[in-house]
Amino acid sequence: MTAPETTRDSMTTPPLTEYMSVAVDELGRRGFTEGLRVINGGLRATGTGEPIRVEDLVIREVYRFEGISDPDDMAIVYGIEGRRGLKATVIDAFGVYSDPALSALMEKVTIGEAA
Repeated sequence: MTAPETTRDSMTTPPLTEYMSVAVDELGRRGFTEGLRVINGGLRATGTGEPIRVEDLVIREVYRFEGISDPDDMAIVYGIEGRRGLKATVIDAFGVYSDPALSALMEKVTIGEAA
């Protein structure tokens, strides 16, 4: 089995990694431990259920994973910071498998440099 090809997104400069799980684990080690989900057209923290406003978020890191031949390998991992110390990850597919509601919300999040 061949590892998925990874590419660096133009929004960030973190080191490349071959597997999505490695990126998520590394973000977790650096405090990005909360998850965010789309519920009723808005974002909520998965741990607390707290509603999160996109205006309060900044994308700090982006990892894109592009499968060499399998579209199911196409994914994107965001490292996001918010007010009151929130550090979260968001995972979405991209391309035809992306979540349209999540993609629309993520387009509204400010993109910032890694802290």
